[in-house]
Amino acid sequence: MSAPTVVARPPRTPRSLVSRHPVLATAEVAVGMVLVGVGLGTGVPWAANVGLAPVTVASVLALVCGLALLVGGMWALAKRLGRGGRWLLVLATLATTLIVTYVVAVPVAVVAAPRADIGSRTPADQGLTFRSMQMPSRSGEVLAGWYVPTLNGAAVVLRHGSSASRTSVLDHAAVLARHGYGVLLTDARGHGMSTGRPMAWGWHGDDDVYAAIDVLKSTPGVDPSRIGVVGLSMGGEEALGAAAFDQRIRAVVAEGATGRSPADLGWLATAYGWRGQMTLAVRTAQSALVDLISDASPPTSLGLAVSAMSPRPVLLVAAGEVADEQYAARALAANSTPNVHVWVVPGAGHTKGLQTAPQDWERRVVTFLDESLQEG
Repeated sequence: MSAPTVVARPPRTPRSLVSRHPVLATAEVAVGMVLVGVGLGTGVPWAANVGLAPVTVASVLALVCGLALLVGGMWALAKRLGRGGRWLLVLATLATTLIVTYVVAVPVAVVAAPRADIGSRTPADQGLTFRSMQMPSRSGEVLAGWYVPTLNGAAVVLRHGSSASRTSVLDHAAVLARHGYGVLLTDARGHGMSTGRPMAWGWHGDDDVYAAIDVLKSTPGVDPSRIGVVGLSMGGEEALGAAAFDQRIRAVVAEGATGRSPADLGWLATAYGWRGQMTLAVRTAQSALVDLISDASPPTSLGLAVSAMSPRPVLLVAAGEVADEQYAARALAANSTPNVHVWVVPGAGHTKGLQTAPQDWERRVVTFLDESLQEG
């Protein structure tokens, strides 16, 4: 009697735990989306500004792991669906990934921004006499700065924008100093030579401005009643926020300020309709996430700050090539008292007013400061 024939079965392809459990596959997709956002949020600014660094490598690993989880989880879910359902799943996942990545990546980039390098330039390159200074903030950080002495008794704090340092506003300092103003250029905390962690939206900035005003008030030759703040982008928003609660700030020039809280962005719906409403919803989610992962508290809205400044004057400088700056500036002016003035610089990009129209910038800004900080 012949032995029975044994037919070897092909080995079964093991089914992963995720493929057997849709809930786990969905969680895998969700975690993958978040990791992609974290990887992009840290990797892009660090690679652009620092290059190869441990943070850059970690962000690439997060991005790769996120993509692997995303594709693996989506594949596990897709195997349970028909062809039509698979296409719908892919499209829905891609759309959701784009939204989640954007909502996550921006706050991560805001909180985990690399420190901006101060470079080698100093006010001496502009032919200015200066001295280096350190300013203790009320929260314990130490801010670094340069002071160009006043010749007319008035002085201004000069604040740079995000991902920059005091060297980026040296040209502005030269213009102001040429007209006799004392100029205190400061590195925002976490930028340049100042201590602390960078925060790209400047939510700590009001405290930094207070520290600079403390120094100017006690600086020989400076009239404490003739102090103003000039700020670009993030620096302009910080200037407005600080002036709301500090009566020592007699005038503010803010160039390129658009809004640092969702309360500042009501103009989006008016300007862009449903797209503006969606943008506002995303910005609201991003602000909430920044509040969650940062040690900074959400700042006073620019609208409330400008109203609180009244009747102290404000000059808002908007770029002619950036529509959002114009919408934001006009919304602030429309909702405030007549102390707010708006100048749109034709042909200018973001914070490029001086570069684009140097004579007009000098005339308008200096005239505004002369009138706002005059003696008596």
